[in-house]
Amino acid sequence: MMTKNNIMTAEIDLMKNATYIVKDGKIEAVPIPPTGYGKQVINWQAGKPCNGELSSSFKF
Repeated sequence: MMTKNNIMTAEIDLMKNATYIVKDGKIEAVPIPPTGYGKQVINWQAGKPCNGELSSSFKF
């Protein structure tokens, strides 16, 4: 949504645990590990997120 002074804003649900990427004015949620445990690695190039890795683990 555009507001005064051409500043873009977005609303997110603060009750939802998530990682978000904002690139070129678009916001996108990063997928969560399917088991609920794991890590997300975001790679950057030229000051922008370019790709990521998702790995999952499990607890005993």
